Amino acid sequence: MIKIIIADDHSIVREGLKQIIADTPDMTVCDEACDGNELIQKVLLNKYDVVVLDITMPGTNVLDVLKQIKRQLPAIQVLVLSMHPEEQYAVRVLKAGASGYLTKESAPSELVKAIRKVSQGRKYISPSFAENLADILLSDHDQPAHATLSDREYQVLCMIASGETIKNIAENLFLSEKTISTYRSRILQKMNMKNNAGIIHYAIKNMLVQ
Repeated sequence: MIKIIIADDHSIVREGLKQIIADTPDMTVCDEACDGNELIQKVLLNKYDVVVLDITMPGTNVLDVLKQIKRQLPAIQVLVLSMHPEEQYAVRVLKAGASGYLTKESAPSELVKAIRKVSQGRKYISPSFAENLADILLSDHDQPAHATLSDREYQVLCMIASGETIKNIAENLFLSEKTISTYRSRILQKMNMKNNAGIIHYAIKNMLVQ
């Protein structure tokens, strides 16, 4: 039996995922968490085979949570579930230690397939993204400009590109507006841009936003 913990800040999403898994005889949802801190506490106290982790929980840098879990419990498998397209986050979460990446638009059968695969210690990505992944991970040439950004800077870049204001980003990430402005300045400097219009244009061109 594959023991699963679901981490998502939306209770309705957790209930939906639990219902999908409930119909699968070799899997069971043992627990759930609504934020990164609760997830870390629970995985350190209990034994699970797979974490199904939402990448955009408010107030949480999920990539940091993922790295901490894998550092302390390297055997646990983490499947990241996201509303963002694979081009935006898949490579970063895999490098951070995740075993798979699945968009929330995927069919329920894909979720079951992904959980089963990562529980076996294998990697899961969609067939459509698989053919591009090797080049992205292995090539030392022609790295995109956003590859130079830290995980938090990249998160802020994507939020700016999605039309979020500094104030909204600060509220969503539970950080000060001054801190977000600092991240924005670093992004502009690292990517040799002058303003938000440059960020938005770049993100659209590189398919970082829908």
